[in-house]
Amino acid sequence: MARPTAPPPSSRDRLLAAAREEFAARGFDGAKVDRIAARARVNKAMLYYHFQNKAALYREILRELFHGVAQGVTASRQQGGTPEDQLRRFVETIARDGIARPHFPAIWLREMADGGRHLDASIVGEIRRVLTVLTAILAEGERAGRFRPSHPFVTHMGIVAPLLLFAASAPLRSRFGRIGPASINVPPEFLIAHVQNATLTALASDGPALGRQRAASRTRR
Repeated sequence: MARPTAPPPSSRDRLLAAAREEFAARGFDGAKVDRIAARARVNKAMLYYHFQNKAALYREILRELFHGVAQGVTASRQQGGTPEDQLRRFVETIARDGIARPHFPAIWLREMADGGRHLDASIVGEIRRVLTVLTAILAEGERAGRFRPSHPFVTHMGIVAPLLLFAASAPLRSRFGRIGPASINVPPEFLIAHVQNATLTALASDGPALGRQRAASRTRR
């Protein structure tokens, strides 16, 4: 018995796919609706039927990206476990559901360089959901005496920055497999484990940073 074939992507889905490529390659200001429509194999009237304007199309892509990440980290925390387990899953989810999306790194880096001027309340709300999950994990770890006090946003930046840079450097790593004595073709699993370990080490209640603070405090006394 033949398997049923999947329905072809709708015109809206084709527009979103084409727009992701266009915005990732050229940013918001450089992107052209003519190129997006041509790549999606629709006319511009169809683009404006689905989306009010270029800004609305761009915001829909950002909203979709961050909604996916927010849903992922929320579901990962609901699995329970120790604060350490939850944090490891948080890092992996950010990497798998967010940074691994092929157009996310370029789009988000360009948007940050642009001051986040295209973010509306709904997109900010999805970003807040991600930070809320991390805040809850850190608070649980602190109450249990497993994590030292920390700032959720700083911790989040420490997680996202290396993952984002790694993903954004994919074309470079593809062109130059070896720079100097070491290969730069690093398996994603290696980077995820590195970020997990670095984050947990920084947060550990008896970690090196806190130990140095206590030693300095004793010296001052």
